[in-house]
Amino acid sequence: MDNSSSNIKSFYDRPGVEMELLPIAGGIPFGMERVANPNVGIGGVYGTWGESYDNERLSDFLEQRLGHPLPANEKLNLSELGFLNRHHLPLNLTLEEHIQVEVEVGRRLLVAAMKACNWQPSEVEAVLIGMSAPITEDYLDRITRAAGIPDSALKVAIHKACDGSTSSLHLALNPDLPENMQLNINIAESLRGRKVLVGGIEGLSRFVGSSHDANALQLFGNAAGVIGVIPGETMKFLAGRSREVFDDDGVLQVAMYYPHSRQKHNGEFNVDVTEPLTNNIRVAGLMHEPHDGSSITMAGPMGMVKLFVRTGVQVVRDVYASYQARLGDLGLAGRSLAVAIVHHANYKINKLKEKHLQNEGIVLPMPWLLSEFGNVSAASNMIAFLRELPNLKPFDHILIDGFGAGTYYDALAVELGG
Repeated sequence: MDNSSSNIKSFYDRPGVEMELLPIAGGIPFGMERVANPNVGIGGVYGTWGESYDNERLSDFLEQRLGHPLPANEKLNLSELGFLNRHHLPLNLTLEEHIQVEVEVGRRLLVAAMKACNWQPSEVEAVLIGMSAPITEDYLDRITRAAGIPDSALKVAIHKACDGSTSSLHLALNPDLPENMQLNINIAESLRGRKVLVGGIEGLSRFVGSSHDANALQLFGNAAGVIGVIPGETMKFLAGRSREVFDDDGVLQVAMYYPHSRQKHNGEFNVDVTEPLTNNIRVAGLMHEPHDGSSITMAGPMGMVKLFVRTGVQVVRDVYASYQARLGDLGLAGRSLAVAIVHHANYKINKLKEKHLQNEGIVLPMPWLLSEFGNVSAASNMIAFLRELPNLKPFDHILIDGFGAGTYYDALAVELGG
């Protein structure tokens, strides 16, 4: 496995991680790492909160959560799936304490991301954040205000499960996405040349708390990543595509802890786009929800492979073809992508996607970068990007590939600034 940090026992042990105890519920561990690459004009921050559980200690924690030992036949080989740790909150937090924790985490991340970019809060004109299950409907409004970002800044909350942060970046860069058809403005056109924060903030320890699904309880944990970009300058859109394939079979069932009409828009799109507050937009994806009222129910790893790989390969293949055509238009035929930043659902899914793409003549470097976390949903693409950011050079072309429950896919090729 391509994993340069495999000798690190916990994310909290990494050099450069800023640690503190959030003064809530007796103290909640919180760590973050800032990253900046002045050569391309992009910076950001990623981190996590809660106690760090390695694969051995996780069983004891899950026994407390479930009230009984995890059966041997339900234990996953987590290291084989690429995960060595994940981060969880205490089991006895109240709803109010959960809100306090996640608002404080969000505020700190936005402030740190702005510092990594050398931006003042007054300069930020938009914040787009993917989150699978917001703790409150006005979560994004709360954390931007707490971070000192002006009320006039556009706030876009994207609820498309693990695809949320890639969808956020796609919305900021690609004016041709269908979400714009439900608005009076074109998000990407309105943000060109402006300072924008994009990311994913995932309180998944809270989210999976109401589930008894053994796979979900072992895979998911808390994490977040936020980057600062200037669309059209520090990151330029080259080609991209979004796709919806509703999960009729319920292979990955996820509760919608956010408003949704439960209907397709004009009988075609599964995504509701609404404006619940001034300067706030909600992009909400329709999910196949669990029938038992729990937060998540998922098939085994092979079920996830079947759900995501086939369509995921098609979407990447289509974007790659569009990218090659774009290179021809720009007189850059022969250029190649420096790296592919892929959602870390699990290692086997990514390796199988890589194999299928290679069979079609598409060779993409797809490094595995997130061993110190579990599956952290919409946060994973942003964390993987920030892990790779120091190695990137001006005018590099990169592919960003997101996919999530629902089922939603966003893939885009971009050029970095110089």
